[in-house]
Amino acid sequence: MSIKGLIFAATACASLAACGDTLGEQAVGGAAIGAGTAIVTGSSALQGAALGAAGNVAYCQLYPGKCN
Repeated sequence: MSIKGLIFAATACASLAACGDTLGEQAVGGAAIGAGTAIVTGSSALQGAALGAAGNVAYCQLYPGKCN
């Protein structure tokens, strides 16, 4: 993986904290970030979307005060 891919992946992961007000918004936001990161790093967009959605929803449910 290139340095550009690593920087993009780190930035995308950091942006997960802005997750949305509803469960649906949290899932869609996470899926978009996960798919975008997967495409840039040469991975499967579908797997990235699934992992991003799950990760974002889990984060927002565990730390609701940190989600905007």
